[in-house]
Amino acid sequence: MAEPTPRILALLPAYREAETVGQIVSVLKRQGFDVLVVDDASDDRTGEAATAAGARVIRLPFNLGYGGALQTGYLYARRHGYGAVVQLDADGQHDPACAGEVLAPVLAGEADVVLGSRFLADETYPMPWARRLGQRIFAGIARLITGKRITDPTTGYQALSGRALEAYCTRLFPDDYPDADMFILLHRMGIRVLEVPTRMRTSRNESMHKGILRPLYYIFKMSLAILMATFRKLPEKDKQGK
Repeated sequence: MAEPTPRILALLPAYREAETVGQIVSVLKRQGFDVLVVDDASDDRTGEAATAAGARVIRLPFNLGYGGALQTGYLYARRHGYGAVVQLDADGQHDPACAGEVLAPVLAGEADVVLGSRFLADETYPMPWARRLGQRIFAGIARLITGKRITDPTTGYQALSGRALEAYCTRLFPDDYPDADMFILLHRMGIRVLEVPTRMRTSRNESMHKGILRPLYYIFKMSLAILMATFRKLPEKDKQGK
């Protein structure tokens, strides 16, 4: 007998995205998704635009940053009985029409975490040189450690199974941006990761790697994060995948 399809939540972390979030919510709603927008203390009409388009909105009382907004959504999904999550950014970079394609391997039982890769779909995707260099370096390190090739470890377009959702609700999830360090942790926990090609547009937000000092800080910070992810002790329930 086939397993029943789990309840699915589309999760959008949002900060100052009043111009784009409503259209993205509308596309997701037309595909039949329940949609949650986590408004990270925006000072514009992000929450109002998301509500008008039909999303459930959680407004954070102060800005937690990307990782904090995501984990708020994960905790909501677990508390409300969702068995799978598809997450994407609210700034229009991720094409919401691709949500079903990113989610499909999770629903088919082929993976616990599916990463939507902009580079599998388009190797010429424009990106600041420092960010692309950092991605290639740390993706290479992650491949040496795990034996698996990931082309886009920083992608925010992801789908999660119930098992992955449990892992993402723990203290192991980073406070800022999940990157190669999280991929290493997932590998150590026995959580299956798969990449699929997806369409992305160039982000209109300022890159975290703009300038000279930010790329250097990113390389230093991610080096430490990978070191910790490789050697930190996992909680027993995480090792067992419970």
